[in-house]
Amino acid sequence: TRSLTITSVDQSMFEKAQGERVTLPCTFELSEEDEGPLDIEWVLIPADNQKKEKIIIMYAVDRIYNHYYGAQTGRMAFTQNDPKNGDASLDIQNLKAEDTGTYQCKVKKAPGVQSRKIQLTVLVKPARTKCSIEGSQEIGKDITLKCASQEGSPLLSYDGRRVSGTKELPATSMLNKDTGELLLKNASQEYSGLYNCVASNRVGTDECSVQLNVTPPVNTAGIIAGAIIGTLLGLSVLTFLVFCCCKKHREKKYEKEVHHDIREDVPPPKSRSSTARSYIGSNRSSLGSMSPSNMEGYTKTPYSQVPSEDFERAPGQNPTFAPSKVAAPNLSRMGAVPVMIPAQSKDGSIV
Repeated sequence: TRSLTITSVDQSMFEKAQGERVTLPCTFELSEEDEGPLDIEWVLIPADNQKKEKIIIMYAVDRIYNHYYGAQTGRMAFTQNDPKNGDASLDIQNLKAEDTGTYQCKVKKAPGVQSRKIQLTVLVKPARTKCSIEGSQEIGKDITLKCASQEGSPLLSYDGRRVSGTKELPATSMLNKDTGELLLKNASQEYSGLYNCVASNRVGTDECSVQLNVTPPVNTAGIIAGAIIGTLLGLSVLTFLVFCCCKKHREKKYEKEVHHDIREDVPPPKSRSSTARSYIGSNRSSLGSMSPSNMEGYTKTPYSQVPSEDFERAPGQNPTFAPSKVAAPNLSRMGAVPVMIPAQSKDGSIV
């Protein structure tokens, strides 16, 4: 007896680049004995056997169900709008690296049941390839040109070439195609130029360039001597500045101590004006209290004998005393004792 069979058995492995489109074939033929309803399923089998299979799209009872696998929703569909005509192939657009896996097509129409597995590998093209130089670019040194892609599926392969000059790699160069390192031993100025690195895998390529300039060795002895001299000069200047600051600080401290150094045992100086006023006041009080009976024993003290160092005349004051214009009262009528009031003459003596 003859039953349902899957006819697409040509290719079971596909390799595609990220962002591309793939069609997984699954065509079939029905027999007269297959009388049950037609069911078609595409299942994603995970690489880890511990995980369960996931239905990504299904056709049953003349209807398509494609919302089971969210990661591919909107990016996958049956090649034919009506798979019951014998074509259950699956289209996946805008492929991503996570789409890599084993896909199984299952066709059921009782009593016939058939399935087919297809391996899909989504590769990422090399991208963001960077070139760099490791080592001193001096004559006689070993220089390493490095090349590495930030993105890209393995297995990546690297190839280096010289763009400028003779466009041939130096005879002493050694290229590692797996790591992308180009070693230039005992470099000379003829090695200078532009170098190009190409990273590639099965789905694409990417490249980068680097400029190599081999120069004579630097005079390290002169640099070291200059550094030592500069350091010594810097230390000398720093020492001089510290000395000046300390000296200035000591001078300010000495001036401050001298300014505030007041001996507590020395009395403050006397005021001239207060001494003179107290001297004159005491003479006036003594004269005012004199009576005719004690005037006879009074000896006049010349005004010139007042100590000059204890008397200070305020500026603008008139030293002379104006004679009193008030008439002296009749002492005999009042019965009072006459009192002599001293007056000051023009030469400053008291009369």
